[in-house]
Amino acid sequence: MTGERGIRRPGRVLTALLCALTAAGLYGCSGSGPPEPAPTPTTAPAATSPFTGLPARAAPVLAVKIDNVGAARPQTGLGAADLVYVEQVEGGQTRLLAVFSSRLPDRTGPVRSARESDIELLAQFGTPALAYSGSQTALKPLLRAAPLHALPQEEAPAAFVRSTARAAPHNLYLLPGRALAAAPGTSPAHDIGFRFGPAPGGGTPVREHTVRYPAARYGFTWSAADRTWRVAMDGRPAGTTDAGPLKPSTVVVQYVDIHPSRFHDVLGSVSPYTETVGTGTALVLRDGRAHEARWSRPSATSGTAFTTPDGGPLAFEPGQVWVLLAPEAGRP
Repeated sequence: MTGERGIRRPGRVLTALLCALTAAGLYGCSGSGPPEPAPTPTTAPAATSPFTGLPARAAPVLAVKIDNVGAARPQTGLGAADLVYVEQVEGGQTRLLAVFSSRLPDRTGPVRSARESDIELLAQFGTPALAYSGSQTALKPLLRAAPLHALPQEEAPAAFVRSTARAAPHNLYLLPGRALAAAPGTSPAHDIGFRFGPAPGGGTPVREHTVRYPAARYGFTWSAADRTWRVAMDGRPAGTTDAGPLKPSTVVVQYVDIHPSRFHDVLGSVSPYTETVGTGTALVLRDGRAHEARWSRPSATSGTAFTTPDGGPLAFEPGQVWVLLAPEAGRP
């Protein structure tokens, strides 16, 4: 974010991640290391996306920071994302981290700035590409050192375009094909802990569910006609300019610890840090039912497993997945 500043010390989890990956020689990985291990029987087959459970070829992973305040809506390209994370930022607002691999839209956006939490969250994807508009000055060396291909606008100018239909800063868009061309050696999609298949027994029938952040609200309404969840943001139906309504097949409300980081923006607002390593509770919405769940991620390079309360794997419905990293303190 232009004009933002902070201090240069990462949090304890991020420090451990950077040290461990440096020791392992993973920074700047170009894909020339040892081959991926063969999938186990519980892992999605090679011809199936590990992010959606749908047929897909192995392809590089591109993550993009997407704006979602009122002036940024409707967004472009989100319908093609395999996976969408919702993250809290300054002032209790939220931003989206869209993960693409199976399909690439012609363009996506509006694109906004990266945060410290993105480094830990994305470590489970290997060495993905991360496209964003910029970052706080003190965060830049951490992004450069992280196990990802950092693609801010200044590093890949040919991959970004401005729209004349909107005012800055809500008018910057990414051309995903050009972005990946600027990041050779990006990791292909691999298992990050998701499982797909029939729903577990039980669950509570639910037609609507609301997730609240300090200054943002998401609603999910079950559509039996196409077996997806229709998304609303701040009380209004959410769609895209190129693919109509947003409609994930599975919605995961992952309750996490969100606490102040050591970074702040130019106005002095403290950037929150979202902890995605550890264990906690979750709510999984699929097939018009809500399932209580547990989540576990032992380390930053591990995937995130979602299980039923009795410890069995909790399978998602194949299709686009949304994961809302929601504040544990605000759980109803």
